[in-house]
Amino acid sequence: MASVLVVLSGCQTQAIADEDVETPLTKEQIIENLGSKLVTTRADDQTEANKTYQAALANADYTLAQPYIKVNPYETSPLTALVIFTTAEKAKVTYTVVGKSTGTSITNTVNGGYQTQHQVPVVGLYAGNNTVKVTVETASGTTTTQKLAITTSTTLPKYIKSTKITVTKNDKKKMAIGDNQLTFLVRTTKESFAVDADGAVRWYSTYYVQHMLQPISNGHLLMLTKEDQDGDTYNDLLETDYLGRIYQEYTFDTKTGNSEQAGDDKTVIHHDIIELPNHDLLATVSDGSKYVEDTMAVISHTTGKVKQIIDLKRILPETMYQEYQESDAGTVDWFHQNAVWYDKNDQSILISGRNQDMILKMDLKTTKLKWIYSGKQKSTWPTKYQQFLLSPTKGTTVLGGQHGINLLEDEQGDPSSEDILLYNNNINVTNGDKDTSGKYSEGVQYHIDTDKMTITETWSYGKSLGKANFTPAIGYTQKLSNGNYLIDFGWKNDATESNIIEVDGQKQVYNLTVSNPSAKAYVYRAYRLATYDENYLFDVTQ
Repeated sequence: MASVLVVLSGCQTQAIADEDVETPLTKEQIIENLGSKLVTTRADDQTEANKTYQAALANADYTLAQPYIKVNPYETSPLTALVIFTTAEKAKVTYTVVGKSTGTSITNTVNGGYQTQHQVPVVGLYAGNNTVKVTVETASGTTTTQKLAITTSTTLPKYIKSTKITVTKNDKKKMAIGDNQLTFLVRTTKESFAVDADGAVRWYSTYYVQHMLQPISNGHLLMLTKEDQDGDTYNDLLETDYLGRIYQEYTFDTKTGNSEQAGDDKTVIHHDIIELPNHDLLATVSDGSKYVEDTMAVISHTTGKVKQIIDLKRILPETMYQEYQESDAGTVDWFHQNAVWYDKNDQSILISGRNQDMILKMDLKTTKLKWIYSGKQKSTWPTKYQQFLLSPTKGTTVLGGQHGINLLEDEQGDPSSEDILLYNNNINVTNGDKDTSGKYSEGVQYHIDTDKMTITETWSYGKSLGKANFTPAIGYTQKLSNGNYLIDFGWKNDATESNIIEVDGQKQVYNLTVSNPSAKAYVYRAYRLATYDENYLFDVTQ
C-alpha cells in the first residue's frame, strides 16, 4: 500500500499501516452517532415573551403616536426592536433607521399587506441612540410618519468590542447595499455581527456561532451554536430570525460515537448547511469514526431525524482516505469538506474538499458523480473515475485549499452550462499548484461545459494583491445583485485580521478590515444580506 502523502504545512508525513485502516461505518451506525433530534428548549423559554407581545398587539391603546416598543425582544439580538401598534384603518408600514451618514439608513417595508394590527421588527439599530421613522400608508392613500427615539445598550460584547473595524474604501454609489443591506461577518467562533458601509455595527447575536449563519427561504437564519456558551461543543442548530426568535431547534448527541478515536472535539456538524427545496436540511457532518469531515446528512425539518447519509469514503477512491495522514488526535481529515450547494436544475449537489484541493458534483439522491475538478493528474485516478474529470482550458487556475463553492443562476437556460463561484486559498494541500502556492489568494468564477467536460476561468480577483492577501485558510466569495463581488480574505497576516473587499470587476468599491480577532474569531464568511427578506413575516400569534 502506498504510504507517502502531502499534508498541511507544519505536519509531517507518516506511513499508514494496514491495521490502522478502518472500514467505513454503516448508515445505521452514522445515524446513531449523529443523534439528531428536534427539541423546544429555547422556544419554550420565549413563551412568556410572546404572550406579552400578543397582549400588546391586542391592545388598541398602542397607536402610532404612542406604540409599544421592546428593544432586544428575545434577549439575544440587542440592536433590534419590536414595535407594535394599531391603526383604525387598514394600512401598510415602512420604517427607516436613520443612518449617521449618507448611504447608511436602513429602510424596510413590513410584509403582510394592509393590516390594522402592526408588528414591526426593526433591524439595524446602532448601539446607543437611534431615530426610527415609521410611515403608515392607509388603503385609501393617506400617509402618516412618526419619529421614534429608540435607545439600545452602548456596550458591545467583549469579542466584538475588542475587534478593530477599519474601512478604507466605501464608494456607496457603486456598492451593492440598496436600501437595507448590511455586510454580515460570520465568524469561526464567538459572536457574528453585521456592519454598514461605514463599518458601524448594526446587528449582532449574543449566541456564539461556529461557521454557520445561513439564510433560508422563509427569511429565517440557520445558526450553529452551543447548548452551553462556556462549553467547547457546537451541536445546537437553530432556526431563528434577526430579532432572535427561535422557530426550530435541532440538537446532535455528543455522547455517542467512538470518542476515543474521534478525540476531544465531539462537534459533529461543521462548516456548512443548506436548505433543500422541500425544506429539509443538508449538513456537513463527521460520522463518529476516526475519519472526520467527509460525510453529509439530510435532516428532516419536521422530525429532526436523519433521512439520508452521504459518505464520501464510499464514493471517492479508497486510497484517498486509507493513505492520508493521521493527526496526533487520532483523526484522519482526508477530505475536509467545507462547502455544499444545491443545484435545483438537476437535483445535484456541489461540494468542496479542501484537503484534496477538489470540487465535485454529484446527484443528491443516487450520489452518482457528474464531474470532478482537481489538480490530481488524470493518470493517477482509477480508470472508472477518469470519465468525470474536467479538463481546464488555458489560463484556468488549479485549486488549492478552496472554500465556499456556490452555483450562479443559469441565465442562458443551458443545462450543459454551469457557472460556479468560490474562494481559492491557493495553498497546495495535496493536489494544488506548487508553483503559485502561497503567493496569493483569490475569488474566482468558472464556466463549466458538461458536454465538453471543460472548465474555464472567467473572472478572478486577488492575484494583484499578492502575498499581502494570501490566506492559507478560510474565505468566501459572493456575487452581489448588481454584479459586484464580495470577497472575504479571512485568514490574513497570520490570522491577525480578515479583509473583506467588494469589487466592481477589478476595481475596489469597499474595503473593510476586521483586526485583532480575539479567541480565533476570524471572519469565516462574509455575506451582503438584506435586513428584511421578501419572504419574511414576523407574527407573534403564530
